[in-house]
Amino acid sequence: MRKPLNLKLTIKNSKLLFLCGVLFWSCTLGPGNFSSSHSTDLQTRTVRRIAVLPPESVTAGARAQAPAGPSPAPDKGGKREPAALLSDLIYSVVAALPRWQIVSDREVREVLTMVPGGAQISRVKRLGELVYADAVFSARIVRFRERVGEEWGARSPASVAFVVDLWDVKRGDIMWSGQFDETQKPLSENIFALGEFTQRGGRWLTAEELTHEGVKKAMSQLHQILYPRAAS
Repeated sequence: MRKPLNLKLTIKNSKLLFLCGVLFWSCTLGPGNFSSSHSTDLQTRTVRRIAVLPPESVTAGARAQAPAGPSPAPDKGGKREPAALLSDLIYSVVAALPRWQIVSDREVREVLTMVPGGAQISRVKRLGELVYADAVFSARIVRFRERVGEEWGARSPASVAFVVDLWDVKRGDIMWSGQFDETQKPLSENIFALGEFTQRGGRWLTAEELTHEGVKKAMSQLHQILYPRAAS
């Protein structure tokens, strides 16, 4: 016995509503979570060799004794300190992109004891001069709130905000600045973020994963500005 046509339509519509409900209540990163500004002559400046300034919270002594390679300092709970995590994520993402040269973490550690504390501009210029860099990245965490719950059912989402600046060592000014600010939301609150939702499989990200996404977005944009031919 064949089902009535209207019954088939009802079943089909119910399935569509169910799928839509799953999508709407899954999580995603919304668009507009990154913004930046830069000097009008950025493309004319020579930026080939770049260093990453470690956060002041990571002492020079601790860095000097650390093994080679990025190694964020753990906090009391065994997790990496947010400021050090951000610094090392910048290092790893920048190192993977062509055309510019990233000063190794080992080189930075070797001169860190000669970098003064205090004003950021003084630290940036001194580090740049010591490692012969054209530019130096500095960054700061504005907010770092960890996810509460699991990746498929978070009770409270991760929330991250940070600022990263690219300094011109010779001029002593900021030639590019990027700001990332995101609290992960259900897709139902931002349907326009469907693309990012599908890329992440509908998962609720950790604060570290969210920070990593922001750093990749920031560095990719900066790289395209500095080297437009390489991006094409």
